[in-house]
Amino acid sequence: MPAIDEDDRPKKKITHEIGQDLYLLSVTELNDRIALMKEEIARLEADIKKKDSSRNSADQFFKK
Repeated sequence: MPAIDEDDRPKKKITHEIGQDLYLLSVTELNDRIALMKEEIARLEADIKKKDSSRNSADQFFKK
């Protein structure tokens, strides 16, 4: 029995560097990275909407 079971090992966080060589990545790894990037894009877009809303509110307040 191995000292450390494969399932007990900490999972390495998926990261992606723009322009990184993709040659050694499997289709599964590429799909995981695409999902990660889509989540990040959604997070960024949500923050943009929040900031635009705050700015629009401030603009309306100071235009009076």
